[in-house]
Order: sequence, then structure tokens, then C-alpha cells
Amino acid sequence: MKTAHIISHSHWDREWYLPYEKHHMLLIEFMDTLINTLETDPDYKSFHLDGQTLLIEDYLQVRPENKERLKKLIEAKRIHVGPWFILQDEFLTSSEANIRNLQMGHDLAREYGEVCKVGYFPDSFGNMGQAPQILKKAGIETAVFGRGVKPTGFNNEVSDNDAYESPYSEMYWESEDGSKVLAILFANWYSNGLEVPVDKEEAKKYWEKKLADATKYASTPHLLFMNGCDHQPVQTDLSQAIKTAQELYPDVEFKHSNFEEYIEALHEKLADDMTTITGELRSQQTDGWYTLANTASARIYIKQMNAKCQMMLEKMAEPLATIAHKEGKPYPHHLFKYAWKLLMENHPHDSICGCSVDEVHREMVTRFEKVQSVAKHIIDESMDYLVSQINTMAFKKENQEVKPFVIANTSGWNRSGVVETELEVAKMYFSEGPVVEVVKQMHERQLPTYEVVDVHGNKIPATIEVLPNAFNYDLPKDRFRQPYIAKRVKVTLEVQEIPAFGYESFALVETKEVKEGESSLIQENLTVETPFMTVHFNENGSLRIFDKATEKTYDNFGIFEDCGDIGNEYIHFMPKDDTPITTRESVANIEVVEDQSYRTVVKVSHTLMIPSKANEILDQEIQDLVEFKYRKASRGEELIPFEIETLYTIERQNRVIKAVTKFNNQALDHRLRVLFETNIDTPYHYADSIFEVAKRETFPHAVWENPCNAQHQQAFINVHDETAGVTIANKGLNEYEVLGQQSNTIAVTLHRGVRELGDWGVFLTPDAQCLGEHEVEFAIILHGDAKSRYQSYTEAYQYQVDWLSAGLPVQEGALSSTYQFLKGEYLEVVPSALKVSTSNNELITRWYNVSNEEAMLKLETEDTLYKTDLLEEEHLEKTTSEMKLHKKEILTLAHLS
Repeated sequence: MKTAHIISHSHWDREWYLPYEKHHMLLIEFMDTLINTLETDPDYKSFHLDGQTLLIEDYLQVRPENKERLKKLIEAKRIHVGPWFILQDEFLTSSEANIRNLQMGHDLAREYGEVCKVGYFPDSFGNMGQAPQILKKAGIETAVFGRGVKPTGFNNEVSDNDAYESPYSEMYWESEDGSKVLAILFANWYSNGLEVPVDKEEAKKYWEKKLADATKYASTPHLLFMNGCDHQPVQTDLSQAIKTAQELYPDVEFKHSNFEEYIEALHEKLADDMTTITGELRSQQTDGWYTLANTASARIYIKQMNAKCQMMLEKMAEPLATIAHKEGKPYPHHLFKYAWKLLMENHPHDSICGCSVDEVHREMVTRFEKVQSVAKHIIDESMDYLVSQINTMAFKKENQEVKPFVIANTSGWNRSGVVETELEVAKMYFSEGPVVEVVKQMHERQLPTYEVVDVHGNKIPATIEVLPNAFNYDLPKDRFRQPYIAKRVKVTLEVQEIPAFGYESFALVETKEVKEGESSLIQENLTVETPFMTVHFNENGSLRIFDKATEKTYDNFGIFEDCGDIGNEYIHFMPKDDTPITTRESVANIEVVEDQSYRTVVKVSHTLMIPSKANEILDQEIQDLVEFKYRKASRGEELIPFEIETLYTIERQNRVIKAVTKFNNQALDHRLRVLFETNIDTPYHYADSIFEVAKRETFPHAVWENPCNAQHQQAFINVHDETAGVTIANKGLNEYEVLGQQSNTIAVTLHRGVRELGDWGVFLTPDAQCLGEHEVEFAIILHGDAKSRYQSYTEAYQYQVDWLSAGLPVQEGALSSTYQFLKGEYLEVVPSALKVSTSNNELITRWYNVSNEEAMLKLETEDTLYKTDLLEEEHLEKTTSEMKLHKKEILTLAHLS
């Protein structure tokens, strides 16, 4: 006997084709109806609240008087909540953001009742390969998802071909570490039980098709029908509709069900021949048109802001606050909770993907700015606390001006490179006299000549530039604000081996020595040489790089390519008659803008003549709802100059070539990429993703039709063979493509501008053209063998993290002038988090193995270490300070003093 499990839900995009508050007001109405229906209709059994708990807070923000009614229904399992805080885009939010989303979802769900332990991914635009491991480590045994395995069409219709990875809608899904969960695919989408008819004639037609469609993919007699869709109102007559269906089909049991009951029933009947799918689910065995990977390049400015916010919270504020906590400062859990919630409000898939109306993304910018302000406050407070305790007496000199400062490294590895910091070397408070007189005195005050020394008195290569006087103020904790005028200097210094999760002290000291002419990294013919490489700037502005370690030369790094885009926020589509415009045959303007013994900066300027926009056909095709891939529009004939300026920074003690590209975009309907021609013969490439460096095939499946095979990345993309390779790092540039037919060229998208949202209607989005000034950052890292490759990954991760610095007085203090919070050895293992657990206030570190083999993690610590679950709540087993991680394993440790 078949059982039709009808699960009521509404997939609630918090903001999308309407601004947040419009969707919010509809949510209030929806929740009012849901609560009333559950309270008045005992046969309306339950409702699945879309797997995201933020909806509870959104509702109660307007309807606080209904809190107890809602809580009662959740406790009674009439409304099922969790496990997430929001339904995120998995690939565009960081590894830690995915974990915090799960943790916060659990916390909020428990405030109202039990957590729905189902890994719910109804509409993620592809699914991360580590999802099964993440779910298992959070006590979740089942995943439910809508995309990534079977092909779906324009309205998510299933199309028949031989490319299915699973014959059933039920399968097993496994991460590469071996973690396995039961996986349930919405083979007929999460609307296959939408608007069940009450009328018998309509119901007969409805169920005849629906039962057949579900049976086609089900491996058991238990058939899943999702009674809802995007922003779907509650079907208040569902109880009657189920009774009608039962009368029509007495040999089928129609049940108003929930995921707990459905999954329990499935386990009793699962087929023996179910497929196990492994790793990422990115719809690669499809025609390629609807993977929605191009959302990674929609509105790149929000991706950049997101990357910065995540970096500030995860890699700066949390480690610094943890170090301060260890030294006696209370950990600001409340501030982190506020900041993470605010950030995650920008992480729903239609928000962070950049595929909503303009109003949505304008509000996102404000949220990002608020998150940065909170993160900066935590960083400043933590830094001030630590700085107040650092002993700098080693710098004390009689009758000589000394200005100590610290450089802090909150990345998880020792770090070398060039650091820039601005220091206040003198100041005068307004309270010291009339403001005009204070300003005058500070203008007249002359600064001595400085040099930089370390705590041992060794001179450090540095450049010191006097900056204009600036207004500033103190905000004491016990009295009114204290404004002042400060004299400032900009210090650029070369540092080596600043401790991981630590700092080192330096000082400006007076000197009477005249600075002698320094050596230069620049050789003849626009060539820069360091101990690691020789970099030559070609006439077209691209780089030819000789890697001294591998004796391999790479050429044509940094070619820019511009093409038309008549697609939408979801999907890039180049006009069929378009030929990309590149800088390959151009003559660039190349200028050395900084020449120091420890750093060279070269500016490369290009002017491309590109079409100002697509021709007039595009507007009409959009209004006529012509699907993007059938459009006949092309780029227009009017050409305008598109100026691109790139600053390449090459440091003596760093293998990373850093690039900052600036452009003022005044053209519509186009995409800009930067290309790196690797000439490495390999069918695979490697992308930094969620808790892994994912190995991906460069050439798509045989059924793939889309000319574009763009994919997601986090910190970097890598192409290598057994002897050498190239890692291209980025800051908030989440889209790349490896052009297998073009010498395995890595293409990173820097800009994409389109004029409509796309999907199911006409929603114009002029802001999605991203007009105006833009600045993007990427980096080139060459490597040799496997060990060198993992080091390049380390350098790519460090590239994401800003240095921290602060001035301080000559003072006694409990903290040494050089400090390291946690020492260890880990080549293939990446530190992901250093924080304090919200559940029990324990010190937490998180790590993951990016290799396909076991890897060692060795920590120098006197703490007692326990492996914990990902929710950071349960001690699983005690461990030693030396431990092996399985391939691709994620490990969370509790450190008990």
C-alpha cells in the first residue's frame, strides 16, 4: 500500500522580487493565518517552517503578543523549526558562516521547542561537498535538497535523459571523509503537492498525475508531496482536500505528515540498490543552463563586502577577543551574536547571490556596513585591552623620543611581508588651550627623523612618511569625550615571521643617520627580481613570471577580457555574435610608482574601447519574456573608453604578487574578466570551497551545452600538475572558469552588469549594471611540488586577512613584547576558527584537512583537548596534542585549561 506524505510548508525567501519589508508584511499575514488554522483545525496536523528560524524573530518583531501561542504550537510539534537560522547560499558564504548558521538556528529553535533535525536545502544553487560531514557532526542524519543531482528546467521541471546520477529521489550522500547521510531529492520540486483540490473531479485529475510523477522516482511506497511553494499562503482547506483524496483512492493512505514521520517510514522500506553520491552537487551532469553558478558574479560589490565582514569577524575579531579573554577580558558573546545575526540576514540565497530587486541589495549594503562597525568595535576593544598590558620597557631610551607599536597577526600561520600602519606620534587635547591655539602649536611642532627597530634594537627596513595633522578623540569609559589634534606618520615596514595568533613589538626611535640610497628590486626592461621569482612586464601590460624554485616560466598573466552579457542576475549569456575584446594586442602604459629595497609597485593602465550597451532589441526581448538563451540582441555599435588601472605589488620576502584593479564602469550589459594562461596539462583543477579544496573536472559532462562553465570559489583557484602549479587568490571574487580549450587559462570575473533579475517575470534592476568606481583585488602565487602547493594555499588564506597594528606608550606590562597564543605544526590542515563557545564558554579551535590523505596536526599546548561536535556542545572524546585527521576531516577542539 502506498502512503502519500503531504508536508505543508512555504518556502519563504525573506527578500527577493519584493523588498524585505513587503515580504515581511506578507509574512505577518501568513503566520497569523497559520497559527489560526492550527488552533482551529485539529486535522491540520503540522507545518514545516522552511528550515529557517529567523522567520520566528521576523514575525514576533511585529506580533510579540503571539509569542506564547507560537511557542505552544512549536512545543507540540505542530510547527517544525530549524535547523538553520537562514537558508543560505552554501558556496557564497564562508565555511564558518555555514557553521554559525547551523549553531544559531539550533539555539533559536530550542528557545521555542525542539530542533527539526533535517538538513534542509530546498533551493540552494548547488550543494557543498562537505554538507554530509557537517550535518553528521551536528547530529543530523538526513538531507533534503532541491538541486544538484537531477536536471531541472526553467520551472524546475524534471527532464529525462541518461545523465541521472541516481535512479531514485532517495539516495545516500557522502562527503569524501566517509560521512554519509540519507539524501532526499525534491525530484518534482518542493511544490509537487501545491494547492490540493477539494472538488472531487479536480482532485481526481490532480492526484492521477501527482501520484504517477512521484512514483516514477520513489524507491519506496512512501511518496513525498510538498504542499507549498515560494511565499505560498497556507492552504486552509487542506484537511478537507485530504479527505477527498482518501475517498477517491482508498488503496492509498493520505497523511498530513512531517519530515520526522516521513523519514522514519522511509527507513523501513529503503531499496537495496540506492546510489551513493559523493561530494559536491552542482548539476554538472545537465545541459548547464540552470546551475545558477553565475550568481557568483552578480553584484560583485556585495560579495566583496561579505568577504570583508566574514574576515573581520572570523579571522580578526574572534581570535583577538579570544586572546584577550585568555588574558582576563570577558568574551563579548552578545556582540558577536548581534553581528553574526546581522550578517546572516544578508546570506539567504536570493540576497547574497545578488539576484533580487535593487531595493533588497541597497538594504544589504547598510547591513554590511553595520556589521563592519560592530566587528571593528570588538577588534578595537580587544586590541586596546591587550595593548594596555604589553611590556615595552625594552624600548626605553633616556632623553630620546620613542614610539612603540605592535603588529598583530591573527591568521593561523606565522607571517612575513610588508605592513603599512599609521601612528599618532604626538597629540594635543583641546582641553590644553583654545582650539585655534592647539591647532597652531601642532602645525608648528617639528618631528624628529625616525627609524624602526625591533625589541632587540635591530633596524627594520622601513619607510616613514609624515602625514597631515588630523582631528581625533578618545572615548574614556568614565568621563566625557576628549578631542585632540594629532601628528601622524605612515610607517611601511618589512616584517618576518610574526607569530601566528600573536604579535610582535617594534618602535619608532630617533635617528640622526642620513638614509643612504637603497638597493632596488627593479632590473632592466621593466623586470622585477626577488629571491623567489623574476617578473617581467610585457608591452601589453601582462606579466611573464619565472619561478626560481621550479625553473618554470608563465606568460600572459593579467590579460583583461570584456564581452557582452544579455543574460540576467542568475545566468550569464554572451550574445551569439559577440567576440570578446581583450588587452592581448594592446600597448599598456606601465609606470613604477614605488621602488624600495623590500617592495616594488608597478601601475599598468589599459584603455579598451567597448560597446556602451546592448542594442535596443534587448529591452523588447525582456518585456516579451524571451528566455535568455533564445535572445537575438547583440552589443551596440557605440563605443566608449573603458579604463582599467592595476597596481601590482611585489615584495622581497613574499611569494605573493598582489594586484588591485580599479575601473570606472559606465557601460551596460557586459562582463570583465582577468586571465592567467597556465599552460599546465591537466584535466582537473582545485577550488577553495566550504571546508575543503574541491577537486573539479575542467571539462564538463558530455550533456553540457552552456558555453560558460563558470563555477564558485572562496579564497582561491589552483591548477597544477605533479611538478608545478598556479594559485590565484582573490578577495570577494567568487566566480571563476578554467578554460580547458585555451591552455587551461584561469579566468576570474571582476565585473558583470545586467539589466534584469530574470527567473519568472519582468523585474528590471538598473543597479545590477554596477555603474561607477570599482576596486577589486586578486593575487598570483606560484608553487612547485605538493608541499609547496599547500604552502601556496596557506599564503592564499593569509592574503584574505588584514594585518592589525596599534601604537602604545613605553610601559610596564604583564604581556611580553612578542606573543603567540597557540603554536603548532600543520601543513595540510587549515585553522578555521579560534573563538569561545557560546554554549559553555570553552575555548574552541576548528581545523580541516584539505588533502586526500591523513594529515598531522601538532599543537604545543598544556590545555586538555577534547574533540567536540560542530555545535560545540558535547565532548566526544579526549585527544592528545598530536592527532591525525582523516582525509577532508573537519575537527572541532575544546581547549580546557
